Amino acid sequence: MATVLSYRGRQVTEAEVEFLRTWIAAHPQASRRALSQQVCAAWNWVQPNGRPRDMVCRGLMLMLHRAGHLTLPPVRMVAQNPLARRQAPAVAEIDDTPVCGSLAGLGPLVFRQVRRTDDEPRFNSLIRTHHYLGYSQPVGEHLKFLVYADSRPVAGFAWSSAPRHLGPRDRFIGWSAEARRQNIRFVAYNSRFLILPWVAVPHLASHLLGRMVRMLAQEWERVYSHPVYLAETFVDRTRWRGTCYRAANWTWVGETTGRGKADQTHRANRSRKDVLVYPLTKPFRTRLTRLG
Repeated sequence: MATVLSYRGRQVTEAEVEFLRTWIAAHPQASRRALSQQVCAAWNWVQPNGRPRDMVCRGLMLMLHRAGHLTLPPVRMVAQNPLARRQAPAVAEIDDTPVCGSLAGLGPLVFRQVRRTDDEPRFNSLIRTHHYLGYSQPVGEHLKFLVYADSRPVAGFAWSSAPRHLGPRDRFIGWSAEARRQNIRFVAYNSRFLILPWVAVPHLASHLLGRMVRMLAQEWERVYSHPVYLAETFVDRTRWRGTCYRAANWTWVGETTGRGKADQTHRANRSRKDVLVYPLTKPFRTRLTRLG
């Protein structure tokens, strides 16, 4: 069957385009939103958590509309983009009394997954204020963790969906393009790791990384109804050596090209970064390379 185009990992065939044309013609009063929801139901096109991929479906139909393959009904309402209008996190008041001494002296360390909780604004504020990359709202599946010593936060982790194409990681896994398309959701990207600047405790970073990866798959499955099998991160070599990741048994698998995911010039426009990964289960390759 001839493929018309590829969109977000889906190969769209002539037969599917014809189905869309017929469906649109049969529902002349339906809005674009309603059409996308109906098509998702007809195609059983759902996210891993069972919710329909209606926003992705609308994007697909809009691309086909713009390419002249079908005609969508007129836009009825222009929705405001909440991400475009999102305000920067407010600065949170926090006790910044220096924390020093030994790891054992900190006492019990408690990890809290704070996304969709009352502690999420505090997490966002701390990352914005104290992480060199600042805060940006993740898109797609993501988790946020604060680590507390007694009642005081000492560190934070942000995890999100992994980038679709990453040469060193893809070669390390050894998966095909189709396996990557099907299984990329089982890879989690550590986009932020912050130890607050007034915390100076030897070996704390590697200790936290070791504990974090032991609970990550379970937390991901609790929130998104599927596990993750591999963790990955980037380390900016102009700033850091990645010592804490290596001490926590993460594996260096290569470096980025320095071009970014939206590159169209094929020339480096940012610093190269080391790519490190951590398998979350022993048969991670088997699970990431399987099809179906």
